[in-house]
Amino acid sequence: AARTKSADVERADSGIGQMAARKWRNRASETLSSLQAWEAHRPCTDCGERDLPVETDVQNCNQRRADLCEKCRKRRTERKESVLEFVNTEASYGEDLRIIKEEFYLPMQVAGLLSQEQLQGIFSNIQELIDLNESFLEILQEEIDQAFDQGDDDLMTVCIGEIFLEFVNMLPAFQTYCLQQSSSVNMLNALEKEKELLRIFLNVSQNDNTALRRMNLRSFLMAPLQRVTKYPLLLSRIIKATTEYHPDHGSLREAKSRIESHLEHINMKTKQEGNTWTLRSFRQDSKKKREVINIEMRETALKTVGWLREETRFVMEGSLQLAQPPDGQWVKKGSKTLKFQNMQVLLLVNMKRVSESSLESAEPGPVKDAVLVLIRDKNNGKFHLLREPLRLSNCIVSTDPDCDDTFELIEIRREAFVFRDSDRARTHHWFRQIRRYSRELGSWKKRRNALPNIMISTPHTRP
Repeated sequence: AARTKSADVERADSGIGQMAARKWRNRASETLSSLQAWEAHRPCTDCGERDLPVETDVQNCNQRRADLCEKCRKRRTERKESVLEFVNTEASYGEDLRIIKEEFYLPMQVAGLLSQEQLQGIFSNIQELIDLNESFLEILQEEIDQAFDQGDDDLMTVCIGEIFLEFVNMLPAFQTYCLQQSSSVNMLNALEKEKELLRIFLNVSQNDNTALRRMNLRSFLMAPLQRVTKYPLLLSRIIKATTEYHPDHGSLREAKSRIESHLEHINMKTKQEGNTWTLRSFRQDSKKKREVINIEMRETALKTVGWLREETRFVMEGSLQLAQPPDGQWVKKGSKTLKFQNMQVLLLVNMKRVSESSLESAEPGPVKDAVLVLIRDKNNGKFHLLREPLRLSNCIVSTDPDCDDTFELIEIRREAFVFRDSDRARTHHWFRQIRRYSRELGSWKKRRNALPNIMISTPHTRP
């Protein structure tokens, strides 16, 4: 009993008296209140606002989503749903493409119902669309899986816009398919009336093949058109749910603009070919209108040079003023004596493929060829080439200090051209880019230091 009393006395007098203990409890209570007040006004990690509710659940306080306001929580949920909708509908579209090939194309080919030319006329470039869809979907699914593996349940690290821009080559493939859709349907209708075995096959497939969901071939052939017109709507939903501070926000907007421009270009092409059908129309502003014109010029240039799309890179494009001097005295007289005309100029480079896949994201291979395509301003709804493309492997590009607002391009043993832009800095940029590729091409340049002869320019003005 004595030991117990002494212990009680010792515990009572061990350094914290009754008044000090009360003050400590009050201070701890004040500190807890301050922490709760800070929690109530801490900024949202997405928008920076300070209207977060107080979290009383310790487990919720430790979660990342507890740092979000109610508005941003809802926005993240909407964004996740929109991203998953984009990926899931891409997978469904790929399944429809697989059905077209495996349930229609291959059986008709094996049975000999149609010739290869007729199959090509009906199914167009369906294999190209299948390959693009498989690669696109694989990358999308990898991004989703990686986000979940890293604990990103909201999929905030998934950048649909960046991935879409990496696969921008699929837009011309959609264009090829859409422009042939009208003739494909007409051919199918004509062949179905002509060939009884084909008609029987299509009827039996629709009624008995459960994989077709009782849909006919024409419905499945519309899948690419429906998909390409749905991209802007899906991207708009993701943009609406993505804060402007998100790293993918700019890419999403650019991707939406690119696909809308291609849709307008497809509609313009269908009207030129006399077709009455059009894809979903979008409001066209001046920026999209310029992009449509650029797409048409690229198509004209690509058709002129005859290169593969996946091996072609458009380095520069835009309006330049062009003159063809009658003699070599224009430098002394100045560029004011030349008669310039406005011209659309495209610098195209043919890069060697580093792999069999046209979607390989590795470093580009060596330059095989480079050309300048000169296109007159649009007339009567069409672009016209000024002349055949200028191959930079046969050209010399130079400038003169006394005429720094222009540069000269000489085609060996043929013609000379003088170019300038309304902006002097852009003129210099055009000159540097064209000179770069002209120096890389042509075996004779190694012997003559990229000069046609030793008198072409003096050492101090040599480019």
